[in-house]
This record gives sequence, C-alpha cells and structure tokens, in this order.
Amino acid sequence: MYTGYGQDMALLNTGAKKAALAVLLVVALLLPFVLEDELLRLLATGAVLAIGAIGLNLVTGYAGQVSLGHAFFLGIGAYTAAVVSGETGDEDLYGFGITFIPVWLLAGGAMAALVGLVVAPLASRLRGLYLAIVTLGLVFLGEHVFREWDAVTGGVGVGRPAADPVLFGVDLSRSTDAFSADQQMYLLMTALLVLFALLGRNIARSAIGRSFAAVRDRDIAAEVTGVDVRKAKRLAFVISGFYAGCAGALLYSISGYLDPSSFGLLVSVQFVAMVLIGGVATISGSIMGAFFIAILPRLTRELPEYLPFLSSSATEFPNVFQVETLLYGLLIVAFLIFEPRGLFGVWVRARNYWKSWPFSY
Repeated sequence: MYTGYGQDMALLNTGAKKAALAVLLVVALLLPFVLEDELLRLLATGAVLAIGAIGLNLVTGYAGQVSLGHAFFLGIGAYTAAVVSGETGDEDLYGFGITFIPVWLLAGGAMAALVGLVVAPLASRLRGLYLAIVTLGLVFLGEHVFREWDAVTGGVGVGRPAADPVLFGVDLSRSTDAFSADQQMYLLMTALLVLFALLGRNIARSAIGRSFAAVRDRDIAAEVTGVDVRKAKRLAFVISGFYAGCAGALLYSISGYLDPSSFGLLVSVQFVAMVLIGGVATISGSIMGAFFIAILPRLTRELPEYLPFLSSSATEFPNVFQVETLLYGLLIVAFLIFEPRGLFGVWVRARNYWKSWPFSY
C-alpha cells in the first residue's frame, strides 16, 4: 500500500520491485555466458522489438491514439540509419560513411520523429477508426516509396546493407577474442532496452504522460481542465515515431540486411499484437509482449516435430507460417476477451494472489 502521492508516482516504489529489477539485470548479464548464440540473437531481436512496442504503447496505450502505421516509421528509421552508415562513393546507394552507433541511431529516431511531426497535425484532428485508417494509409504509402526509391533502399529483391554497429572503433557485428558477435549484439540491445524503458517510464509518470492519459480518457474534459489536446496528440506521435525509428535502425543491424518488402502491414499488426498481448498502457507489458512475439516463431518451428501434418515449407499446406499468422489473430482475440490487461494483467493477478495468501478469495 502506498502512503503518499510521491511513492505512488516513484519509478520503483517498493523494495520488492527494486530487488526484482536487480535480479533481472544480473540474470540478463549472465545469459551471454549460458545460452547459445542463436538464442542470444533471438533475445536481442526481442529487446529491439520491445523498444518499438514501448513507442506504440505511448501513442496508443497512454494517449489513446490508434496507430497502424508503426511499420512506416520503422522503415524510415532503418533506411535513415543505413544511409548515414552506408559506404561513401557508391554510385548505386546513398551513404555518408558514419558508422558510430549513437549518430545513426539518433538520426534514424530523429527522422522518424520529424515525419511523425508532419503527420501529427492531420492525426490530431481525427480519432478512433478514422485515425486508424489514416495511419494504415501511411504503411501503403511507405511501401510504395521504399519500392521505388532505389538509391536509398536498393530496390525490391536487392535491398541494401543495414547500419554497421560500430562503437568506439569496435564493430560489434564481428566476433572478438573475448565475445562472439551475437553476445556483443545481445549486450548492446539489452542496454539500449533498459535506457529506452526508463525513458518511457519517466515520460509516462511525468506531466506529459498524465496529459496523454487525460486525452485518452476524455479529450473534452482534458481540454476543460487546461490540457492542450492537440499538442498532447502531436507530442505522442513524435515520441512514438522516435522510438519506432530507433527500433527500425537497430532491428536490421542484427541481421545486417534490409529489403523494401520488410515494412508491410503484417509488421504493424505484430506491434499491435505486442501491445495488446503484453498489456495496454504499461511499459513492462510492452516488453513482455515483444519478447512473446519474438519467441513465438521459434516455438511454431518446433510444431512439425509434434504435429506431423504441419509442414515447415511455405509452399505446402498447412505450414507453420500459416499457423504463426493465425496465432497472432487468435491471441489478440483471446487476450481481449479473457484478459484485456494482457500478460501484465496475468502477472498482477498472480502477484496479488500470493500477496494475500492464504486469504486469496
């Protein structure tokens, strides 16, 4: 039980939360020495997806602005980072040759935030289904631009190298004597996830976050109480765009390659699934949902071993890829019906049960 408003709004307001965070960080630091490189790459991907999911949760969960255009902002961030980091002197592809991670990461986030700022005035005049349709249009617009702008994207079926993750002269995508490439990328993405999660949590508990919640709950009432509704909506889109741009820049530096067809509607649906499955308007829920969606394909790949009628080939029916797509929809529906607070809600129920045990009724 909280004894004051300050404790209620504190970043870590109980001793149990502080201890749990410390344990999680220690476990995260030990994992590279325990897990295989393949699993570390999967977890690194999950960490980057969590950064993007936090951004979507800020605009959709906290501010109540339904956005289906997250894939568009991811693509802008990914290609901006690739251009900043790309080789100079290439006649076919733009490149500035700046491979230092903070430079291309901030450039990717800033460009996506700038585009979000351009889109925000239109989005701030809409709500609900109309806003969802407008942001959906951004995905199709982005797909067309990415397909046609060969000097930036390399073109369909060709693509271009992603941004090089170089930090203080060390290329993290290459193994060293001490660490493998996947260990280095995992540690980098984990550190960045902690940084972006702390930033997101602080935004949520600040005056900005409270203005987002006021707009989400009742925009007319928020305006009466002095909240600048349009400014809050614009700010939500800008912050969400920055997160998505950074996530896009980082996501493809893991695989080292990106293609214009990588930013379709399914990517936006996956991020919506992360927010709904993890928990709307929670930072920790965004992280849970992102890791769940990142691990899901790995789990479905194991299904043919137990369900022989499923094929691992995309050309045969039924196959694991179809099951994976089906699961996205089923899980969203199931969580909305049975646990609207997502995995975060499941965790809250379990925590409250044990806190009140043996009087858990």
